Amino acid sequence: MSINFSKKSLIVKLSILFIISIFIISFTACNNSNQTEVDTSVSDTDEVTNKKLTLATTTSVNDSGLMDYLTPIFEEETGYQLDVVSQGTGQAIQTGKDGNADILLIHAKAAEEEFVNEGYGLERVEIMYNYFVIVGPKDNPAQISDTNSAGEAFKSISENESKFVSRGDDSGTHKKELGLWESISIEPKGDWYIAAGRGMGDVLLMASEEQAYTITDKATYLSMKDKLDLEIIVGASDDLLNQYTVIEVNPDKHEGINKVGADAYLKWISSDKVLNLINKFGVEQYGEGLFTANYNPQ
Repeated sequence: MSINFSKKSLIVKLSILFIISIFIISFTACNNSNQTEVDTSVSDTDEVTNKKLTLATTTSVNDSGLMDYLTPIFEEETGYQLDVVSQGTGQAIQTGKDGNADILLIHAKAAEEEFVNEGYGLERVEIMYNYFVIVGPKDNPAQISDTNSAGEAFKSISENESKFVSRGDDSGTHKKELGLWESISIEPKGDWYIAAGRGMGDVLLMASEEQAYTITDKATYLSMKDKLDLEIIVGASDDLLNQYTVIEVNPDKHEGINKVGADAYLKWISSDKVLNLINKFGVEQYGEGLFTANYNPQ
């Protein structure tokens, strides 16, 4: 009897251990399956996030229509989703400093160099240029059409107190304007000088309504010409060169900067194919290109 009882006891114990083992194996397999599902989900999320890219650029570039032209091509060829933030260069630089953009396309050399030197940007890469122009009413009250430079034209506008609309928004165009006033030692002020605090398109419309002068990039003026009662009075002069630059935001300054995406955009926009697209932009509609590509690989 004792032997039979021991055998039965052993069988019961082994059965219990077997059942417990099966339960543990099943629980572990289920847990691993759930963990695998979670890991896959996170990986998919990361992949989607990495395909989103934010570009901060100037209102002048955006108002010209260039971004509407290039962005769909970039997205189709690379698979990235590009969010274009249009603002003045000063604001675009601040957006980069705040970590709210991955890459910038702007046009104010001194501010760009400061951005890079402070460690917020990686390097300046010159991509394209056009010229600022001074536009004004057809009767040209300040008689600036025969001046040899933008500085001389500004001096005549000031002396005649002809109406002038300034961007007044710390944009690249505004910085250029202020530099021209400084070059002739004039501080513009008075009822004739209107600080708008607006983007390029709005300023052109305001200048047209006020029959005033203003400084604008040529691309935006040509793209809006049919809506304006303004003419180009002073065209391309050496002191009106308008250089556009791409700068990647330094990922060491902020978490979440899409460095891979920024690299992809810079490589794309500096490719021969896209530089050729930039050169052709506007030719069919306006009879001339709105920008000239001048990327020079180092």
